[in-house]
Amino acid sequence: MPPELSSEQISVALQGISVPPQPQIMVDLQMEQYMPDPDLEVIAGLIAQDPGLSGALMKIVNSPYYGLTNKIASIRRAVTLLGSRTVINLINAQSIKGEMSDDTIVTLNRFWDSAQDVAMTSMTLAKRTGTQAVDEAYALGLFHDCGIPLMLKRFPDYMRVLEQGYADAGPDSRVVDIENRHFNTNHAVVGYYTAKSWRLPEHLTHAIANHHNALAIFSDDSSRQSQLKNLLATLKMAEHICASHKVLGNQRDDHEWNSISHLVLDYVGLSEYDFDNLKESIRDLGVH
Repeated sequence: MPPELSSEQISVALQGISVPPQPQIMVDLQMEQYMPDPDLEVIAGLIAQDPGLSGALMKIVNSPYYGLTNKIASIRRAVTLLGSRTVINLINAQSIKGEMSDDTIVTLNRFWDSAQDVAMTSMTLAKRTGTQAVDEAYALGLFHDCGIPLMLKRFPDYMRVLEQGYADAGPDSRVVDIENRHFNTNHAVVGYYTAKSWRLPEHLTHAIANHHNALAIFSDDSSRQSQLKNLLATLKMAEHICASHKVLGNQRDDHEWNSISHLVLDYVGLSEYDFDNLKESIRDLGVH
């Protein structure tokens, strides 16, 4: 497994790539969250100032994953149901969107839909398998690929290289290897640095940095890195269920999953048959 990058190495790796700042609304919300008694009215009021954020909040709370009988239109009610951590994750996601030009946003519609899908699926998997905290599964699903839009903004031919990475993926090649050759950095490193600058918990930033190193991590069958393995097991299953290889990589087959599935499923104690049933039941929720 590659060593942890120093701040200097990260700065070099990020040459020319602007990391979106943590938005002011985020700072205000965190201040409120750390109060002894967070005021939901204040949180809802802050969110209501941002149309993109309000819309994203409504879309999620009214999705099939929450299974509500009646649709919700109240931001305050949505904040109460989702909880402040999920709300803060959402704000960070929206702030990357805000960095994009209109053309890039159009190109990246498939990326945003995929990030939301993977986040929701990760959350559902965490609930059903009990391997990790649900809000952490959601956060990793939402942010694991947050380096992709920043890479695309910096390198116009980035999607072509990413697709090649998915095509070449397998036991001898990671999705990010071709990015390293072309750009001297990759979306996992850029995503790690972005998440770190937003003060996401260290174990989540570590998982973002390593989300295409699953083969090496799960090949080590010692009890080390169990927290990282729990996070990555849920994420890799969710990516496969949401067909990231197709949506982002434009590939018919999931080469990366095929090389790691036996290790991941063995780690979480699921047979292929159990996983196929789980996959179908999650897809039946209607998001895919």
